[in-house]
Amino acid sequence: MGIVPTNIAIKKAEEAGYDLVEVSPNAKPPVCKLMDFGKFQYEQSKKLHSMKQHQRTGQVKELKFRPHINEHDLDIKIHYVERFLEEGNKAKVALVFRGREMVRYEVGAELLKKMIAALGPKAIVESPPKLEGSNMTMVLAPANAPTRPAGKDEEEPSEVAE
Repeated sequence: MGIVPTNIAIKKAEEAGYDLVEVSPNAKPPVCKLMDFGKFQYEQSKKLHSMKQHQRTGQVKELKFRPHINEHDLDIKIHYVERFLEEGNKAKVALVFRGREMVRYEVGAELLKKMIAALGPKAIVESPPKLEGSNMTMVLAPANAPTRPAGKDEEEPSEVAE
């Protein structure tokens, strides 16, 4: 429309049933646009909601066990950690010592080292095993990003018959 005085622009917006929205207030002269502002806000909120929905946030999953654990039970715990890492989550492994077990904390350290060796290239040790009170904890992160299956928003190209 070009440069139009404010009162005329407001009248044109009312006649068309739209709102006069200032797009760039710092420009000389300020730039305004005729639009349905309520509809614009609704579309922006939908766009923001859609972006939040598709955003992947990793969680920290915790796994606890004791130093006197059976070999098979340790394998199951390792399997749980693998599953957490494959989902793209971090895994916090906590080894809980009770009573006289605190005297032999190196047994727990060996268990955590065994777990790291069993996970191999699937995990990165984010924080190494450290003793905090009666717990020995370490945090593992996935070595690579999780592979997501094709979702609804990703369309595969289809062949068109000529």
